[in-house]
Amino acid sequence: MSNREVPAALREAALVSKAWPYEEARKLLKRYPNGPDKGEIVFETGYGPSGLPHLGTFQEVARTLMVRHALTEMVDWPTRLIAFSDDMDGMRKVPPGVPNQEMMLAHLDEPLSHVPDPYGCDHASYAAHNNNLLRQFLDRFGFDYEFLSSSDCYGSGRFDDALRQVLRTYDAIMGVMLPTLREERRKTYSPVLPVSRVSGKVLQVAIEVVDAEAGLVRYVEPATGESVEQSIFGGGAKLQWKVDWAMRWVALGVDYEMSGKDLIDSVIQSSKIARILGARPPEGFNYELFLDENGEKISKTKGNGVTIDEWLTYAPPESLAFYIYREPKKAKQLSFGVIPKAVDEYYQFVAAYADQAIDKKLGNPVHHIHAGVVPDVRPPVSFALLLNIASLPGVGNRETIWSFLKRYNPALSAEASPELDRLVGYAVAYGSRFVAPTLRRRAPTAEEVPALRELDALLAQDDGTGRADEDPAAVLQNHVYEIGKTHYGKEGLRDWFRVLYETLLGSDQGPRMGSFIALYGVDNSRRLIAEALEAAAQA
Repeated sequence: MSNREVPAALREAALVSKAWPYEEARKLLKRYPNGPDKGEIVFETGYGPSGLPHLGTFQEVARTLMVRHALTEMVDWPTRLIAFSDDMDGMRKVPPGVPNQEMMLAHLDEPLSHVPDPYGCDHASYAAHNNNLLRQFLDRFGFDYEFLSSSDCYGSGRFDDALRQVLRTYDAIMGVMLPTLREERRKTYSPVLPVSRVSGKVLQVAIEVVDAEAGLVRYVEPATGESVEQSIFGGGAKLQWKVDWAMRWVALGVDYEMSGKDLIDSVIQSSKIARILGARPPEGFNYELFLDENGEKISKTKGNGVTIDEWLTYAPPESLAFYIYREPKKAKQLSFGVIPKAVDEYYQFVAAYADQAIDKKLGNPVHHIHAGVVPDVRPPVSFALLLNIASLPGVGNRETIWSFLKRYNPALSAEASPELDRLVGYAVAYGSRFVAPTLRRRAPTAEEVPALRELDALLAQDDGTGRADEDPAAVLQNHVYEIGKTHYGKEGLRDWFRVLYETLLGSDQGPRMGSFIALYGVDNSRRLIAEALEAAAQA
């Protein structure tokens, strides 16, 4: 990936931009002031195929690609991204929710790439199944990457030279790792995990280096109690993961890799080991983790928070990338409740992009989400407003919503406005799942009734369509304001809007009421007022 057609003005702005992808890319400019001596910059992201691809996978690849693209706007250096699957790792426990649990139990401690596929597919192993899902997942978002797997790199001998260096510096590596371990663990710890010729398991046993150049180690085989000499080359062993991470950086020439805040200590240890192996550790930064609605760390095991498939059921993928882009070093809630705001803010930033000066463009999240090629999509109706309409009784389907939209603007259609139609589908799905079940319209109080009656009378008198030079939604919004100022005063308008939301929509917050009435229709809106007044009379 090399962008040699970057306009001079954009490049000049990129070199001084404070947007975080440029700040990160600047680390690589400092790393190679005269350009990369190996001719390219290598980015890496890691994936553990003991489970399905998840939000952590998405955010890491997406953010890394944002840094990669930022670099290409600053300099003409070739770059590539390695998506690495650690599929030689031993399966220490059977993942919950996976079928054929008994069969999986029989393969505990074997490399994930040796465990049969429990899903009954044609894949060679459990890891191959998940690796395939990873690639489909990355391809789904159009990510540009090179896939590598641990089993292939170990098995083909690609890692042999780096493994030889691990054995040469074995004592120094132990000097880094042992102080970080509990006393009991130190007795059996080894950075090298032989793959047993007897059981096929990734063994956690103490080893002795016999011949570093030949890759030979000696250990006691647990299954037989015998002393075994074995080469660690060609897939004969797997490294403990912190050592493995460092070895991988060295073997693949990795220049940049980011990771979660929970791995800060691991980055420190692996960086020390990379230096022992004779290489400079990669640049990168530690991003904050997502939290669920209760403020707890999102966990695959717990199943809390929002999965990628869930987000994409209720909102476009661009909105997820937008949410992930912003404030990567700040812990953020990732729950269903953040989706509507993320959707509308994404489109607001898209709408602003075309008219912005170049420096503002580079600070706009959508520049990085779309790698500088930002689509001109400006839905005429907000997602929040669509949700309010979709959540009303009898409205939760595409056809009904489109009937409102066509009345709101006869020029609108699903064929002519595919982006809006896409949002309508998401609004129906989200509204029926999360909004409609929570709506509870309350009866207006005696003090609130007069204002509602006056609003009804004003809507009956003027539906907002009588002025050719004014937007009906703006006229209707003015009606709402005038009634509110009369009964609540200018300072109390927030209370008036809350009355409308709670009595007409059943929520404590809602849309711009003029836009809502214009879209839903004056007659339908008056019917909501009539139902509220009837509820007040019966209270």
